[in-house]
Amino acid sequence: MKLSIHNPRKNLFKGEVTLVTVPGTEGLFTVLDNHAPIISLLDSGKITIRVAQTGDEKSFDVPDSGYVKVLNNSVTICIN
Repeated sequence: MKLSIHNPRKNLFKGEVTLVTVPGTEGLFTVLDNHAPIISLLDSGKITIRVAQTGDEKSFDVPDSGYVKVLNNSVTICIN
């Protein structure tokens, strides 16, 4: 699935991933291929991803808040 992670200053990641775990306001949740459409607010914490090509795991800090949108195997994350 496609993933893009942005903050107000720059694009932090853009590419294909197999897994995204985010700190939602109701707790951590993981998005996999063919996930149902969802929009959720984020709390502070860590975003963890698994890059499709290499299988490498990367993480990004959510210092304050943000949101995630999942639709048609595409995930967009905006963090503050």
